[in-house]
Amino acid sequence: MRSHEIDYKIYGDDMQMVEVELDPRETVIAEAGTMMYMESGINFEAKLGDGSSSAGGLFGTLVNAGKRALTGESLFMTHFTNHGQQKQRVAFAAPYPGKIMAIDLDEANGTLICQKDAFLAAALGTKVSIAFNRRLGAGLFGGEGFILQKLQGDGMAFIHAGGTMIERRLHGETLRVDTGCLVAFESGITYDIQAAGGLRSMMFGGEGLFLATLSGHGRVWLQSLPFSRLADRILSNASFGNGNNTGESSVLGGLSSFLE
Repeated sequence: MRSHEIDYKIYGDDMQMVEVELDPRETVIAEAGTMMYMESGINFEAKLGDGSSSAGGLFGTLVNAGKRALTGESLFMTHFTNHGQQKQRVAFAAPYPGKIMAIDLDEANGTLICQKDAFLAAALGTKVSIAFNRRLGAGLFGGEGFILQKLQGDGMAFIHAGGTMIERRLHGETLRVDTGCLVAFESGITYDIQAAGGLRSMMFGGEGLFLATLSGHGRVWLQSLPFSRLADRILSNASFGNGNNTGESSVLGGLSSFLE
């Protein structure tokens, strides 16, 4: 069964939201807690499973829900359906500052692999499951572990990432990126890790011990500010002076904290 064909518009710059326009009886699925607003003709229902419209029976539904739990996501997927007689809109917002990217899964050959918290919403018929990273090195040191999200279908899907998101297309070459900056890639891309350099560079270069290597043919999406990097910076600044300095972000604030 083909995915529902939905229209959409993305608003904002650094803290974006996506507004989806649904025809009567159309449905969009989303992660729990991402809805911003919805018009009166739209109802929502939390359902077990992976978000696809295919019927897999109770056992299949439980298995798919369990797979989602492995990625740290909710067991339930929220379905928003237009039960009115005219077009209605529902909007979703990302959980932290960054960009929202709309990707046509049909143009991505039906499959997209992404980091485990990148998925935001998609047309009904999109299967949201997991992809195990079969390479030991990438699983242990790749920043996302063995488990990634897999989106399958032929409709629109919306993913989000921190900072600015860019798209790169590989034609057989290899791209090396910070492990946390990788957001998503198409199925024609091979993902692995390699050491960042010599021992001195690995220990003191500030780029981490390993880099992600992407090679093959297809598109890759990268983020400029991984949430983990943002959280580390906030925590390190908060711990400086026990978080009691009102001017700690300025040069004088840091100096006064040191003198105390």
